[in-house]
Amino acid sequence: MTSKQVVAVILGGGAGSRLYPLTATRSKPAVPIAGKYRLVDIPISNCINSNINRMFVLTQYNSASLNKHIKNTYQFSGFSSGFVDILAAEQTPDSPGWFQGTADAVRQSLKHIEKNDFDYVLILSGDQLYQMDFAEMIDNHQNAGADITIATIPVGEREATEFGILKANETNHITSFIEKPAAELLPGWISDTGAEMQIMQRNYLASMGIYIFSKKVLFDLLLNEKKDATDFGKEIIPDAISKYKVISYQYGGYWTDIGNIYSFFEANLALTMDIPPFNLFDNQRMIFSRARMLPPAKISGTTITQTLVADGCIIHAKSIANSVIGIRSRIGSGSILESCYIMGNDFYETIAEIAHNFEHGVPKVGIGDNCELKNVIADKDCRIGNNVKINGGTHLQDSDHSLFVVKDGIVVIKKGATIEDGFEL
Repeated sequence: MTSKQVVAVILGGGAGSRLYPLTATRSKPAVPIAGKYRLVDIPISNCINSNINRMFVLTQYNSASLNKHIKNTYQFSGFSSGFVDILAAEQTPDSPGWFQGTADAVRQSLKHIEKNDFDYVLILSGDQLYQMDFAEMIDNHQNAGADITIATIPVGEREATEFGILKANETNHITSFIEKPAAELLPGWISDTGAEMQIMQRNYLASMGIYIFSKKVLFDLLLNEKKDATDFGKEIIPDAISKYKVISYQYGGYWTDIGNIYSFFEANLALTMDIPPFNLFDNQRMIFSRARMLPPAKISGTTITQTLVADGCIIHAKSIANSVIGIRSRIGSGSILESCYIMGNDFYETIAEIAHNFEHGVPKVGIGDNCELKNVIADKDCRIGNNVKINGGTHLQDSDHSLFVVKDGIVVIKKGATIEDGFEL
């Protein structure tokens, strides 16, 4: 594979309602992850590490922060043909509506994509966490003479009902596909996933939502054969199996779909493990992001265990455990954090601003003194006062308040919210 053979299309997703309130003012790919990255950095980094440097990001919801992040982050050399371009949904005489689904988004963007010279289109999701060598997948696609390749991952019975499940023959040629099968249908969809996966009871091949299309096949499907189809997983792929050579490329590494608050929270906290399933410290598979000129983190008198601390933090907390602390976070003395993701801040308050706000009873940006937080996600630029106690867990019912949301026992403090001194939940 050469970089000139491939263009990548990264799908920004819909309104992202399952990730609300993190998607209230930003698109899913722009949601901060691991304290210093954005979700879109994951597929873009996988492409760069795979020597693919021509990328389109398709989006239509709350795209301003995503546009800003990509503009400030991904600038290739003037001697390179590489780019990361945003293609926002646009109304034209030929397509007056918004994107109606994954396939429709790519269809409406083909007029921009086709201006490039390429043989294959790599279609990716903007809300997944994984590290994958796409060059190997594309080489496999070429060697197999495939029209379409679907990246697949073995899953267990519990997860199988949430994915598109397929079956493939001994040459990895996909013979059948079903979208989110009912539990009673699963026995008929067991696959030979290999001895290692079978030991873990991962007996079903699930689509990862990562596709390679040969150029002519993609254009024929979207513009001629299935010009009314709106979704790849529900319409394009099932119908293509009987006509085209569609193969499975089985991936055995870590992969998780960041579809809801619980999976987002778990994926971030998993990064704090001694040997995390997703390796941020890999020399060969670096995760790229915006290069901010921030000072080192400053920590005083804090006991920290299994925690990621990003650049520019000022921390005086008593203890922090099993947490991710994002850029420019400020945490006051005596505070205790356990199993929290604090996204951090977009700015530093000056001494004068802090004094002025203190006079008017406004907490500092960050977390105040003597707070106790557990199972909490604090979005960017929150002001959490002194002596605040928030104990997330299954004892809390799902609810939506003006300042925070409770989902699956996780308390999500909304972006820019102010939590007054002494608040308890």
